Amino acid sequence: MPLELKQGEARALAEYFAGREGEVLSLMRALVETESPSGDLEGNAAVVSLLAKAARTVGVETEVRLESDAEYGSHLLIHAFGDGRDSDAPTTLILGHTDTVHPRGSINARPWREDNGRVYGPGIFDMKANCALALESLRACATLNLQPSHPVVILLTCDEEVGSQSGRALVEAESRRAAHVLVFEPSAPGGRAKTARKGTSGYTVRAEGVAAHAGLDPEKGASAILEIARQIERLHTFNDAARGVNVNAGVVSGGTRSNVVAAEAWTEVDVRFSTMDDALRVEEAFLNLRAFDERVKLSVEGGINRPPLERSEAVIALYEHARRIASVLDFELGEASVGGASDGNFAAAVGATVLDGLGIEGDGAHASHEHIIRGDIARRGALLAGLLVTL
Repeated sequence: MPLELKQGEARALAEYFAGREGEVLSLMRALVETESPSGDLEGNAAVVSLLAKAARTVGVETEVRLESDAEYGSHLLIHAFGDGRDSDAPTTLILGHTDTVHPRGSINARPWREDNGRVYGPGIFDMKANCALALESLRACATLNLQPSHPVVILLTCDEEVGSQSGRALVEAESRRAAHVLVFEPSAPGGRAKTARKGTSGYTVRAEGVAAHAGLDPEKGASAILEIARQIERLHTFNDAARGVNVNAGVVSGGTRSNVVAAEAWTEVDVRFSTMDDALRVEEAFLNLRAFDERVKLSVEGGINRPPLERSEAVIALYEHARRIASVLDFELGEASVGGASDGNFAAAVGATVLDGLGIEGDGAHASHEHIIRGDIARRGALLAGLLVTL
């Protein structure tokens, strides 16, 4: 049964984070100005070094561990308030990532700036500011002598933005031993927590037709492009807004010349779903696609990437607890269901109780106007620390 955050504890946390805002912003800026797009090994190493150094100064003994990936860099694991990673004690897992979608040079085009209560910078909202604040929550607990109810693990993966090919196994392993998983991904509009996320699938549908001269003997050909066009229309019928199923053929390619009946064509398709039942139903439909033109050979590659984070009773209970803490801190924490996926989906799929979207309020994830709301830093930090103490 979760504890309740006392008024005195809430007041102390609010005052602590308000007093540390300048130092927290300084680390946030250093992280943002150290660019780390997915797969940039040098950038990843630099960001991880900054975070590891900061983790060793939070005022409580921490164990910092790197899990290397040859393609993307290092995943960062930080253990605090416990007996280390070999303990069997259930943990509170704080989940995030260090990679961004912004290419090298973005910081020169869009440098760090503050304007009208907003702090701008590529990757600040998704999610470098939240990485800094997660560490500050450890310092807050140590400074105020507030003991978290469980050992705390912070896991920051380095390949979340490209599907968590190697990070997934770490997320799943740490989530299995966690009593709760707090995902510090960006909040939904209005600073709302995310109590449900759609899962994702990706498919490539390929057509192999028969080439022919488009002017001399087109009847001898079987157009792969025409077949893919027909298939895209068929795939569009899989959409079901009422059930939360979205199917989008986002990339199409094929053919060689305009005067040749196309022998090859393909489409890359993104699928979003709210339940695993729908994920499996749509996957079966993809795998059972048949060509309209029997002379064309059709093939399908791909499958489910991230299972959905469903709004279960356990998730609702965790959200309601967070909402009560926010109320004690004098702000309203709303909730939202969103179409985008995160590593929180993997955590939920192994049975963990997950609350996502706990990051600082802002907007513009992956966009040129990406920013956070400066006034939300202190209360969001106090909320996270409050969760660590009471869960």
